[in-house]
Amino acid sequence: MVQLALKSPLDQREVERFCQDILPKVSRTFALSIRFLPGNLGRSVLCGYLLARIADTIEDDPKASVNAKTALLDQLIDCFEDESLADFYPQKTHSVTGDPAHLHLVHQTHQVFALYRSLPEQSQQTLQHWLTEMIVGMKKFVNLYPNGLRVKSLEEYKEYCYYVAGTVGFLLTDLWYEHSPFIDRATYQALRKTCAEFGEALQTVNILKDIAWDAEEENAIYVPQDALVAHGSSHDRLLDPAYLNQNHAAIKSLVELAWTDLDKAADYLTTLPHRCLPIRLFCILPLMFAYATLRDITQSTAMLRAGGNVKISRSEVKALIVVSPLTVVSNLLVRGLIKIVRHRAFRLWF
Repeated sequence: MVQLALKSPLDQREVERFCQDILPKVSRTFALSIRFLPGNLGRSVLCGYLLARIADTIEDDPKASVNAKTALLDQLIDCFEDESLADFYPQKTHSVTGDPAHLHLVHQTHQVFALYRSLPEQSQQTLQHWLTEMIVGMKKFVNLYPNGLRVKSLEEYKEYCYYVAGTVGFLLTDLWYEHSPFIDRATYQALRKTCAEFGEALQTVNILKDIAWDAEEENAIYVPQDALVAHGSSHDRLLDPAYLNQNHAAIKSLVELAWTDLDKAADYLTTLPHRCLPIRLFCILPLMFAYATLRDITQSTAMLRAGGNVKISRSEVKALIVVSPLTVVSNLLVRGLIKIVRHRAFRLWF
């Protein structure tokens, strides 16, 4: 009976309403961007994001055992193939802990898969391929670090970022190619050269601004141990005020990587044809927010103090929401805005 209900036209509208309503509760930035994407493209990106968020919530659960996480992630992969497994998946997730909105999404996984099965077949294949690769990578790190993620090296950090964010860059690029008539084969191949960095740049900035939160709330430390040791610190001393200078020096390599990846993400945006206006609009806001946040990270140590993080001001967020969409018609304007934002807070005066 559950399967029949999910397949009825009325319930499909309810499914889409749920997915749209839950999105701003689990990601305000993504909710701002996805509104620009039309039709099946927007529905596919929405579905892909929510499924990735479900996997991420399971991976980040600070209380669940390795075996429990691995089983849930394996079963999540199986849901792509078996509709009945998706319908009953929420019953297996009641022990998951975390943010209430994220938990509500996890407990409604069957609704997200109902949206998934309404997508075009090629979109389903794209989501299944890249999300499976993401989840397999998450499982790898869950099992490598059963007592909480503790990244050892910059190379391991890059590998982790590929799995959880680089795959998203590939997923989005495949969806652009499928749904946009303005992206030909040559443009698609060009986009694939920097699409991983587009996703990884946003991930690295989020990791840097939330170093303390991740360590305290999710028992995860992404700053490589070898970098900390090289500067006279360690994972155990990451938030110790006595080691603030050493820890700040240790994250320099991650900051440099973030700047490099952000500039490649800007190349990705400007490679998109101007006629792909909805896609360019989708990309511009998270990119500008990331530039502004990384600028502030380079000038702060708040993320290395217990309870601290880095956030750009509300006034700058509002200014970027107003101005960024106006720049996407011109690569010159995009580059000009990036040049401003990477050096100082962007403001509007009326």
